[in-house]
Amino acid sequence: MGPQNILLTDFEYTPFSRINTEDYKPAILKAVELAREDINDIIKSEEAPSFENTIEALEFSGQKLDRVTSIFFNINSAETNEQIQKIAQEVSPVLSEFKNDIILNKQLFEKIKAVYATKDSLDLTKEQIMLLDKKYKAFTRNGANLPDEKQAEHREIDKELSKLKLQFGENVLAETNKYELQVTDESRLDGLPESFKDEARSVANSKDKDGWIFSLEYPSYIPFMKYAKDRELRKELSLAFGSRAFHNDELDNRENVLKIAKLRYQRAKLLGFNSHAHFILEERMAETPEKVNSFLDDMLEKAKPAAEKEFKELENFAKDLDGIDQLQKWDAAYYGEKLKQKLFDLDDEKLKPYFKLENVIEGVFTIAQKLYGLNFKEVHHIDKYHQDVKTFEVTNELGEEIALFYADFHPRPGKRDGAWMTIYKDQYVQNNKNERPHISIVCNFTKPTEKEPSLLTFNEVTTLFHEFGHALHGMLANTTYPSLSGPNVYWDFVELPSQVLENWCYEKEALQLFAKHYKTGEAIPQQYIDKIKESANFLEGMATLRQLSFGMLDLSWHAIDPTNVNDVKEHELEAFEATKLYPDVPSNCMSTAFSHIFQGGYSAGYYSYKWAEVLDADTFEYFTENGIFSKDIADKFRENILSKGGTEHPMELYKRFRGKEPKPDALLRRAGLISK
Repeated sequence: MGPQNILLTDFEYTPFSRINTEDYKPAILKAVELAREDINDIIKSEEAPSFENTIEALEFSGQKLDRVTSIFFNINSAETNEQIQKIAQEVSPVLSEFKNDIILNKQLFEKIKAVYATKDSLDLTKEQIMLLDKKYKAFTRNGANLPDEKQAEHREIDKELSKLKLQFGENVLAETNKYELQVTDESRLDGLPESFKDEARSVANSKDKDGWIFSLEYPSYIPFMKYAKDRELRKELSLAFGSRAFHNDELDNRENVLKIAKLRYQRAKLLGFNSHAHFILEERMAETPEKVNSFLDDMLEKAKPAAEKEFKELENFAKDLDGIDQLQKWDAAYYGEKLKQKLFDLDDEKLKPYFKLENVIEGVFTIAQKLYGLNFKEVHHIDKYHQDVKTFEVTNELGEEIALFYADFHPRPGKRDGAWMTIYKDQYVQNNKNERPHISIVCNFTKPTEKEPSLLTFNEVTTLFHEFGHALHGMLANTTYPSLSGPNVYWDFVELPSQVLENWCYEKEALQLFAKHYKTGEAIPQQYIDKIKESANFLEGMATLRQLSFGMLDLSWHAIDPTNVNDVKEHELEAFEATKLYPDVPSNCMSTAFSHIFQGGYSAGYYSYKWAEVLDADTFEYFTENGIFSKDIADKFRENILSKGGTEHPMELYKRFRGKEPKPDALLRRAGLISK
């Protein structure tokens, strides 16, 4: 292990082309060693524990490890291969063990505790108080204050939970993968787009089967439910989807759901909280389950009348069109799409020619320039991990460096699905130098062909704006500590910068900057802009009710003592009672496949999707009252939200920006659920 491992040298820009895959593992293992030395230096110090020699030292420990692992795991998402995936499997336990060794280190915690005990007399800045609080809680929320036998119990619960969550996810995946709908009679595929049928045909061919094969994976399931005219087939697919991991067999998740809910409750009680939701929400903008419940109830009260009215309209439409007497869950997407076409006569094929990828990128850059004075210049001298990646230097009005921006837009083998924003180098201040961030967005948009450029659907346009909103949060970060910089904020606050930027996609003033026909250069017609805006609210009441029902189901598991809950389906029916529109399907159960809350990170946090919409609507209304390119409001947003990261409680930051707490009214007005 000599200096030849490029990852262990000092570099400003990630030297992608000079990294060999076999460099990653030794570099990570060496960086873990270096990080351990940093921790040992803090522990061995004979000086009295202070904010500088303990809290700041801990914050800036392991910098090489942070940089190398962020590069490695970003590559594992965007440009992976079997070798990289294998390394990920090998280094993950090492990193996990290192993290535990820190959290469970008694000497280190004693020093942190000593600083924490004197925090009121230390004359700290708001950011320093936040950092101290965060470091202290990282230990106490993981059991550091518990006596030894309780710590052991806590560790056992965590171990058991990680196994159960993994098992839950594996069962859902196995259930999803084992089902297929094979159709051999083409007349039963009436309504499906040709390209979608071609895809289903090639799936069948790859399995040496006749006809067309459809699955429960979203890219197959959603278009089928939306376009297939054959009601029996829609029903068959819907029942299969709705009953995943609910079959009384080895893949049934009911037992896992009950165990996970009960163990989370036990863990919360052990740490001194009333419920898992109380534990989670302590570190969220919403703060308590009571606040979340009242937020959900308030939204429900406003959305329910609209949802019931829309449901009636949809039911009448289905009856007039096809003589359907009772609308079922498998009819929702199909008749919703039919009614939308009838009312708006607007589809992606009409809009795509106005959304050439290069024009949309130029548009989002122009909007960032008008709002925040940022300039983007494409450069070719900076190393990148794939030829498709574009790199931009970002500067302000004075020509000062603000950030480096990577953009990676097209699908390829080795890149996971979806779209995300990520960071290769954090922003922070050290040794009086403001280190500027390296930010990346990764998407999966249609590639250009020989015949035409990459043309985006409107949904892809909003996705690009969304991820770019996250990127602005990263680029404009201006804090001292990396762990409080940019999007390192509470979970229910992180989507504000991304969701708010989507609003510009619906505004004539913004669309005219970039929505131009790729052949003729003509601006998007006003009638299309009107229809985009009108159709954005289509069946919004029903969509809101659906989101609220998921948030309520989540809290029904996590804001209570679930010890006496023994029937998953019965519990779920009770939770859904207030939001029910469609007849219940006895063979379906949502909880057994609700991966967001039982496998992912959304337990006691599903409400945050709607919460972030409230923040973004309230923020954008402030812009529209003053002009969507108001420099004054943009400065306030930059100053109080984008640049501040997690340096203060988000509600304080939001109130400083807006002058008051957010209210759902702006969202309800935007959604057409209350009058303007």
